Amino acid sequence: MAVLILCGFGLLILYSASSYNGQVRFGDSAWYLKKQFFAMVLGLAAMAGISSIDYHVLNKLAGPAYLLSLVLSGAVLLFGDAYNGSRRWLSIGPLSFQPAEYAKPAVILLLASVVAGASGSRDPRGVSGTRHRKTTAADPRLRRGGARGRIASVFLAVLPIVALVGKNNLSTAVIILGIAMLMIFVSNPKYLPFLWMILAGVGFLAAFLSLEAYRLERLAIWRNPELYEKGYQTMQGLYAIGSGGLFGLGLGNGLQKLGFVPEAQNDMIFSVICEELGLFGAAFLVLLFLLLLWRFMVIATHAPDLFGSLIAAGIMGHIAIQVILNIAVVTNTIPNTGITLPFVSYGGTSMLFLLAEMGLALSVSRGNRNIPL
Repeated sequence: MAVLILCGFGLLILYSASSYNGQVRFGDSAWYLKKQFFAMVLGLAAMAGISSIDYHVLNKLAGPAYLLSLVLSGAVLLFGDAYNGSRRWLSIGPLSFQPAEYAKPAVILLLASVVAGASGSRDPRGVSGTRHRKTTAADPRLRRGGARGRIASVFLAVLPIVALVGKNNLSTAVIILGIAMLMIFVSNPKYLPFLWMILAGVGFLAAFLSLEAYRLERLAIWRNPELYEKGYQTMQGLYAIGSGGLFGLGLGNGLQKLGFVPEAQNDMIFSVICEELGLFGAAFLVLLFLLLLWRFMVIATHAPDLFGSLIAAGIMGHIAIQVILNIAVVTNTIPNTGITLPFVSYGGTSMLFLLAEMGLALSVSRGNRNIPL
């Protein structure tokens, strides 16, 4: 229900945010809405189909799915289409999509399989038919040297896709690294290794920032957006947030979306929500996401095995990281980067694979009928 409400809320806000751009660019105020609705229908069908299958079947497909993500991400570097200066799309006939969006669920499946295997949970259905018997990192046999092996396995598995995706899409690479860290944290009873992981992550970000001059420029723009021409989007987004007040200007009555906030239907759509629905509308959306994350936590806690638990935890990490980073960018808490707001921002590929991930979570949930409401 949380997913369906988010989808409905997202379509409503998307139409309000994109109607002006749709009319100006394509002569159709509902142009973005129609494409998003079509992607949502496909995504809901994928969600229903995936939720009806046994998620253990996907354990065998985790490796091939990850290899496919590597192939697609590599193809983007060679044959990808560039929009707004970023080469992130791959065209197949009349269709175009972002392989980076597919890489996220592929990585979640792979890491769940790798970590569960390294933890000794070879039989994903449990041991001796018990309802909730699962091998976790708290088991004594895992404390005796299994943690380091898991961490090394996860990082070796995730680094290739991070390098390929991070070449043109640093924000998605950060999300993938965040998912990996969360899944290791869930399966590991010790905290000290995470200090080294954080230091390694900082080193990785520093290396990627130094490779491209425009990434270093974003840090300067973040500190003083009013001094730079490229800080225009950030400033207009902040104006929209500030003008909304407690209750907003009313749905459809926002002004910043009328050409002031560039691409208001994409990364900056949260500013439109704040302007038109105010603080209460923004809080309602955040509460919806919190409800969704809580359900992921319940599913992960009551999953019948470690593999299912890690799938739910990985999806929870993906949604949480992406929501936090998007809102942080819009409010200028962190430097501006291209991160969409799940289920709300315009993007057919994102909507399709997000709903496919929801199907994965529902499949894990169906594996245990004793999950509480």
